Amino acid sequence: MVFPVVGGTQDTGYEISNSLRFNYVDSANLQFTPSSAGTEETFTISAWIKKSMNSANSGTGGQDCYLFSSEVDSNNRTVMGVFGSSGTQGIFFENKVSGTSSYVDSAATFRDPSAWMHCVWAIDTTQSTDTNRVKLYVNGSQISSFDSTSYLSQNTVTQWSRAQVNYIGSRAGGNYYDGYLSEVHVIDGQQLAPTEFGETNDNGVWIPKQYTGSYGTNGYKLEFKQTGTSANSSGMGADTSGNDNHFSVSNLAATDVTTDTPTNNFATMNPLANFYAEHTFSEGNCKIVTENSANHYSYSTSTMGVANGKWYAEFKASAKSGGNDWFSVGVAEAMGTASNLTLGRDTGHTSSDEAGQIGWLGYGTDFVYQNDAYYSGSTSDYDTDAYGVGDILSVALDADNNRVYFYKNGTIQNSGTHFNIGVSPTGFWHFAVGDFDNQNYTWECNFGNAPFSISSGNADANGYGNFEYAVPSGYYALCTKNLAEYG
Repeated sequence: MVFPVVGGTQDTGYEISNSLRFNYVDSANLQFTPSSAGTEETFTISAWIKKSMNSANSGTGGQDCYLFSSEVDSNNRTVMGVFGSSGTQGIFFENKVSGTSSYVDSAATFRDPSAWMHCVWAIDTTQSTDTNRVKLYVNGSQISSFDSTSYLSQNTVTQWSRAQVNYIGSRAGGNYYDGYLSEVHVIDGQQLAPTEFGETNDNGVWIPKQYTGSYGTNGYKLEFKQTGTSANSSGMGADTSGNDNHFSVSNLAATDVTTDTPTNNFATMNPLANFYAEHTFSEGNCKIVTENSANHYSYSTSTMGVANGKWYAEFKASAKSGGNDWFSVGVAEAMGTASNLTLGRDTGHTSSDEAGQIGWLGYGTDFVYQNDAYYSGSTSDYDTDAYGVGDILSVALDADNNRVYFYKNGTIQNSGTHFNIGVSPTGFWHFAVGDFDNQNYTWECNFGNAPFSISSGNADANGYGNFEYAVPSGYYALCTKNLAEYG
């Protein structure tokens, strides 16, 4: 069972404070070269991951994404990871010797871009039973069904933990990971069960717990609490196990250190809410480039929807390829599923093929549109400022009273008067962004972990999130801890 995205207590007794966001197109990775070989036959890797890649996300190129790897060359390597946008999207282990591969990959699929999952690779090639040499676990359960298996020979010496580059987030020269990584434990010399790193709570959910064992010579713990790029205790790849096995950083920035973690999961944009499959997602699904090659207007929605509570998010209109400043930002009950349906403005569709939504279009002043069959259509003289590239648009969603407030660069619009959105027919509202033009528009979406640099820094009243502008009183970042209290 994956870590929940809504409801229930999120207090586990053991809190994880940070994660690291890997962006496939940046070729981001971490590197560490041990001074001497560790135990190459026996080791355990435990990591919490939140995948961003998906078949709907063209930004990852459909490759298998390697989380942990080490190799002499492509014919002699050890790699562990998760499939990207292939059919299975499972967890896998591969060891290759002189071009001959030993390969184990799960038949189970893990496609959810909204949830954290705990992965464990437990290796001991000295075991007499071949199935005990490679054990894969997801959320505490051992994988027992596989698409393909070719177990290592007994006493095989792997490439892992050798005195050569050990990678996190890639296989040397490619196959980069796309997503979030948190609470990494690498144990040199022991094959451990997942219960060393996690446990089942009273609700039957697999949650993190503190690891109290030893790490071995080449083992390490990565908590991603630092923002520096040096390979020492002040860097993003700092080893906090006490071994000082620090990693160097490649193509990662301070903004890639986030507070989106297995114990407080934040909303992102949803690559599965991408009707035409034309939006390209990156930066942990916090950046969207809309693409209207087929002259479609469209929008995408957040991974989390709300039925009540008050919620705040920021959206930066970052770039456009040409044409007008026809960005669109607002809320929607669901993904639009009709031709040329943009936020708050449609082309005469019926309630059976569109979603209730409201959008502020960026091509002029004085207009917010709520123009759909559920609400019989309306164009409001809402007294909004024009906006364009470089502006940050904030949306404050009051789901208790069915209201939306818009802000431009921290200034509330329409003299602070709300826009009434009515009751969502599905019972839930999502944040949403899109366009109303045949051009490419870039949105950077901040639910509390911005993909862009924050010059000021503002958390909500509970201390969650990092926003450019002050969070309105009574409103909160869209994350599981806040949802447990207010959602």
